[in-house]
Amino acid sequence: MVRTKIALVTQPVDLIAEAKRNWDKRGWAESDAMAAATSITRAHQIVLSRINQALLPFELTFSRYEALALISFSREGALPLGKMGERLQVHPTSVTNTIDRLEADGLVERVPHPSDRRATLAKITGEGMSRLEKATDAMESIRFGLGQVDPEPVIRITDVLVEVRRSAGDVP
Repeated sequence: MVRTKIALVTQPVDLIAEAKRNWDKRGWAESDAMAAATSITRAHQIVLSRINQALLPFELTFSRYEALALISFSREGALPLGKMGERLQVHPTSVTNTIDRLEADGLVERVPHPSDRRATLAKITGEGMSRLEKATDAMESIRFGLGQVDPEPVIRITDVLVEVRRSAGDVP
């Protein structure tokens, strides 16, 4: 008996469009919203992967990069950890863990708040600022993970996502 291998040739398929077709075939409502939500989720995975790849040579993750950038934007190059949590919209434990890691790497230091004994500031170091600037160059070179997407759709996507955030009370 002779066995032959059959090579399966598959055509590229947009899996989200296929899911939408199946959704529509079932008669389920809101297939456009489902496809949009699924596309946003998948795009988030792609963008975050690209960002983290670009930040890898700088031994940063996106959350650490965001924290360094936020601190660098302050007048004094230092912010209270509580304020960082509010501005980054993350749990205080996440801020603590991020600052712990940045401090261990010598990119920030904890300093006492000058007027509030209960508060601690995260202050960016010279090395932290240097690494942030180099990482920002890398982020700009990949357009913050958006690659070759034209600027006009990026603006439209941003406008739509602002509306989603506004509907959740995230934006005034």
